[in-house]
Amino acid sequence: MAEDALRILVIDDNRIRASVIEQGLLEAGYSHVTVITDIEALMRCVVEIDPDMIFIDLGNPNRDSLEAAFAVSKAARRPIAMFVDRSDAAAMSAAIDAGVSAYIVDGLRKERVKPILDLAIARFNAFFRLQRELEETRSALAERKIIEKAKGILMQSKGISEQEAYDLLRKQAMRQNRKLAEIAEGLVLAAGLLE
Repeated sequence: MAEDALRILVIDDNRIRASVIEQGLLEAGYSHVTVITDIEALMRCVVEIDPDMIFIDLGNPNRDSLEAAFAVSKAARRPIAMFVDRSDAAAMSAAIDAGVSAYIVDGLRKERVKPILDLAIARFNAFFRLQRELEETRSALAERKIIEKAKGILMQSKGISEQEAYDLLRKQAMRQNRKLAEIAEGLVLAAGLLE
């Protein structure tokens, strides 16, 4: 996505601090920048604006503002950069667990906004690529387990070898133009009904 097309939401209850981020983004070539100063309306604004990137500047955050920011982070599934004025290991850990891509302590300067944006997007993309790979691996493992179970059912009920059971499942999948795991799942379900 081109820089000028990137929709960026800046959230800060302090208009002066928000203008530092906004100015840094505008100077870096980002023209679709929305600033909101009402933390209470945070979730509604994220839904309405549907930003590609979110900057949250909490200054000295209290528990409520951190919880609101973390709720947005978990729900938004967007790159998020969070600025705070002081280091707090527990808050940083909670922010990262909630999905914040960049947690910046005492680093609010307009010339740093572009590199922080780039970092947050890169970390977000890397995290979700890993998460997608994990889900694909889990899915493949679940499919493998169901296929093994179906082969066991066929081996026991028909008195055939493991290879013959696999070949039978594969032929049925090809005949029905379905995935092998779908055929195996159907067999396991049917066998469960017959018990």
